[in-house]
This record gives sequence, C-alpha cells and structure tokens, in this order.
Amino acid sequence: KATVSVLYCLQVKMKVALCQLAVTANKATNVANALAQVRQAASGGAELVVLPECFNAPYGPKYFPEYAERIPEGETYAAMSTVAKECRVYLVAGSIAEESEGKLYNTSTTFNPEGEMIAKYRKIHLFRINTPELTFDEGETLTAGDAFSTFELPHGVKTGLGICFDVRYPQMAAHYTDQGTSLMVFPGAFNMVTGPQHWSLMARARAIDSQQFVIFCSPARDEDADYVAYGHSLVADPWGNILAEAGHAQEIVYADIDTTVVEKTRASLPILKGTRHDVYKTVVA
Repeated sequence: KATVSVLYCLQVKMKVALCQLAVTANKATNVANALAQVRQAASGGAELVVLPECFNAPYGPKYFPEYAERIPEGETYAAMSTVAKECRVYLVAGSIAEESEGKLYNTSTTFNPEGEMIAKYRKIHLFRINTPELTFDEGETLTAGDAFSTFELPHGVKTGLGICFDVRYPQMAAHYTDQGTSLMVFPGAFNMVTGPQHWSLMARARAIDSQQFVIFCSPARDEDADYVAYGHSLVADPWGNILAEAGHAQEIVYADIDTTVVEKTRASLPILKGTRHDVYKTVVA
C-alpha cells in the first residue's frame, strides 16, 4: 500500500513532440527538414521527439533499395545523432531503409541527449495490403526483423518500439507490457484506405488493452505521392483518450504525458492482473 501511495504522489511528466514531416524525393531536403523540426520541437520544450516512418525518402518497395543506408555509417544516422546531442533530447528517429549484409530492413533508431544510439528496431511485421484501392507489399524488397527493442527514458520509464503495421498485432503490445513498458512508440504511415478507419482506433485499442501511452507519428499527407500517407500523428493515454492529434499537413504536435497515470489506470482497472496465463499464452515465443 505504501508503494502505491508513493507512486500516486510522484509526478513523472514529460513533454513529447511528434514531428509530422513532409517528405520529398530528395533525401538531403528531407533530412534537413527533419533537423529543423527537431530543433523547433526542442525549442518548444520537448524532451522526447518522434519522427515518422520513412522520413528521409518516399515510402514504397521500389524506393527502399535506392535510398537505403548502412547503420551507423549512413548520413541520416549521423545527422540524427548530432541533432539529438545538440538539442539535448531523446529522439526516436522514425525509420529509414537500412542495408545490412545484402538485405534491406525498415529500421528505427533512438538516441539519447548525448547523441548515443540506445535502441535499434527492425520492423517485425511487414505491411501488406490487397484492396481495389491499394496494393502494396513491403516484402517485395524488405526483410522482416526478428527482435523487440526497448529503451529507458528519465525516471526509468521503459518504452517499447514498433513500426506502423506492428500495431495491428496485440501479441507485440502484450510482450512489451510483460517487459514493463509504460509507453509504446510507433512511427507509422497508414494510408487513405486504412487510415480513416483504423489509425486512431488502433492507437486507442493498444493503449487500452496494454494500459499504457501510445504514440503514432506519421509523415504529412502528399496527395501527389505514389503512396499517400494519412497523417494525424497522435498520442493516446491508457484510458484511450487522444491527448493530441495533428491534421494532415506538416506540423509539430505536443503532449504532456504523466506516466503515473499508467499505474493509476492499472490499479483502478486491474485487467492485466487477471490475465490467465494458465489457460492461454499471451505471447508466442
């Protein structure tokens, strides 16, 4: 009881910024734009800054080979490490196409305020869709990752990483919850078929069933692009409330997250304690 009382009294708050970036066919322009927006977010008081999926290049199987970089040798990695140190922020640097040993991955890197990479995550669930409006398969050129990734923010706030389509798999959120996360971050690029129907719903669903904060960060919408992103970057709290949401154009949205809300929610509605591990497995190893 004493421990719960202390948790309720401590205020573990952090300002987060989601940089919803316009993306062009010019990598140098995209990286420069990302740097400018990270600096603006930091000047706005953000301690954690999040960038979108594929923020340095157009999104699509045909573009991944052309724009891929090695990590940590690539110019995008170097730029993100430098700006995180310059601005003294934690930076989830969206994702980029990574080349490694002859394979391509959709990879997210996270940097601490010293510019050090503290997490690297390769997208586990590759995006596939086959509808009359849109056909798309990341697997045409990408290889799926096979490992989860977490990092710690100040006050020991454990954070889990995913990318876009990963959010559709509650087993992944359950795994991170079992690992003790209070926040999950998903750089993502839903489209105009799935976005209006599922984007907000998926964020709220994962926030509610794992009882933690969820961040989605999308590229800005470009109606002339081969793949039109939905936008609407957002932050959801453990009750499924949307704390902040962007429109469809380039912008930065801010939210103050208080991670003590996670403990309060789990104490008020103890669904996780009722998980029947004796009857079913929540995570497939």
